[in-house]
Amino acid sequence: MKFFFTALLGLFLIYGSWSQDRLTGETFTTRSEIIAQNGLAATSQPLATQVALDILKKGGTAMDAAIAANAMLGLVEPASCGIGGDIFAIVWDAKEEKLYGFNGSGRAPKSLSIDYFLENDMPYVPLYGPLPVSVPGCVDGWFALHSKFGKLPMASLLQPAINYGKEGFPVSEVIAYEMASSYEGLKDQPGFSETYLPKGRPPMKGEVFKNPNLANTYEKIAKEGRDAYYKGDIAKTIDAYMKKHGGFLSYEDLAAHTSNWVEPVSINYRGYDVWELPPNGQGTAALQMLKILEGYDIAAMGFGSTDYLHALTEAKKLAYEDRAQFYADPAFNKIPLTQLLSKEYAAQRRKLIDVDKSARSYPAGDFEIESGNTTYLTVADKDGNMVSLIQSIYSEFASGMVPDGLGFVLQNRGQMFNVQDRNHANALEPGKRPFHTIIPAFITKDGKPWLSFGLMGGAVQPQGHVQIVVNLVDFGMNLQEAGDAPRMRHVGSSQPTGSVMTDGGTLNLESGFDYETIRELQKKGHRISFGVGIYGGYQAIAVDLENKVYTGASESRKDGQAAGY
Repeated sequence: MKFFFTALLGLFLIYGSWSQDRLTGETFTTRSEIIAQNGLAATSQPLATQVALDILKKGGTAMDAAIAANAMLGLVEPASCGIGGDIFAIVWDAKEEKLYGFNGSGRAPKSLSIDYFLENDMPYVPLYGPLPVSVPGCVDGWFALHSKFGKLPMASLLQPAINYGKEGFPVSEVIAYEMASSYEGLKDQPGFSETYLPKGRPPMKGEVFKNPNLANTYEKIAKEGRDAYYKGDIAKTIDAYMKKHGGFLSYEDLAAHTSNWVEPVSINYRGYDVWELPPNGQGTAALQMLKILEGYDIAAMGFGSTDYLHALTEAKKLAYEDRAQFYADPAFNKIPLTQLLSKEYAAQRRKLIDVDKSARSYPAGDFEIESGNTTYLTVADKDGNMVSLIQSIYSEFASGMVPDGLGFVLQNRGQMFNVQDRNHANALEPGKRPFHTIIPAFITKDGKPWLSFGLMGGAVQPQGHVQIVVNLVDFGMNLQEAGDAPRMRHVGSSQPTGSVMTDGGTLNLESGFDYETIRELQKKGHRISFGVGIYGGYQAIAVDLENKVYTGASESRKDGQAAGY
């Protein structure tokens, strides 16, 4: 025994402290980064990552692999994503050396207006049932993205998910938890129990789950193309189902759907160009936060410090006030993006922050203008193409509405509309796209690709994007460390649905922050909360152009995996 303790003491003296005996970096890091030459995929579920790699090895492009992985995730992660939802992407085209932005979000039914909610004295769109259902944009997005960046036939991309749907797959741990925690309020929605509760309850960890109806739907899309969903039998089934159950989404709404190619927007943060998509998504909030934080010496503050967390939280409050006021469908609103992202405006907003005190509320910007569940994945291929893709049905299991025999749930994204004030930028109007939370991201440096990344989790996403960027740029963390580092999540800011923050909100902190820091934050007036919460699900791929290798990371908050070849 004496020899044992002597040996331990010797090791301590050699390494200096117990915290330095790791090869993988910071104490909170779960593993080393993944490095590969020919291609790499990072998704929130290992089976989806393996499907993506199989497609890459068959000669598929990054987009081919991303679509195949997304189809697989719609099967294995049904509480978070699927073809009843919307899709967004930022794509690096290596041949053109250009970033493309894609908005695949659907619109409100043409027959539903704010008057319905005002006349029925409904201050909010309900979370479940037929009323929050908007047009699903995912399938149209697959075909539009594939047409521009794909190579292998769509049938080949959907076949792995078709096989797993028919033969079944073992449910992984986090997904089993998500399915079990969210089904109680949905089990009576038409078609839900038949699809997702095969034994009268959700499948448990390790149980094999099958969804033959979804497999059949995928087969129909593979054979008949995009129009099978928007103009064919699938559209007709959705139309009949919605009419039967008091919904407004119609065949005409589906047949009229279109996606949009958009120009990504960016700001420069300490030499790195951070790219997001413009509204109706919330990516601009991440850029606004970074512009505010750029005025501080974040590196000197240190990761996890009181000063950093205070500045980060207050910057978030400021950006989210603008988010609530201005972010909406640009087809219905003039959005002051240039002003919101300007250095001058960031300086004005920064002056409102009291370094010693948490604000209870902030005003939104004053401009003259005219009137969380999700899955994120990223893939890179041997030719240098990179895809940052996010896809969602909104909340866990969304509306709960499962059209007869189709095997997927319809999104409830319309719940984000404001139905209290018809003059609000995000007020419900027929054919309007709702405010959206899901946002892919990308970073370039000197005009070259550097990082494709994203993070799931509703309103936490801009906050998470900012923390990833700061971890990498200011604190010098590697790709895996940046995702595994403990996060904050502030809740309570004004919302696009119409509610207003007046009490300062709540700062949620993951385990890993020092108690002394927490105590000092409380002294500044922050209300602190702990425990299990939505802190995101990060995936990332970085490219080293000099050595021609990819580095990937997938965090431990999900069942995810980064893998390459």
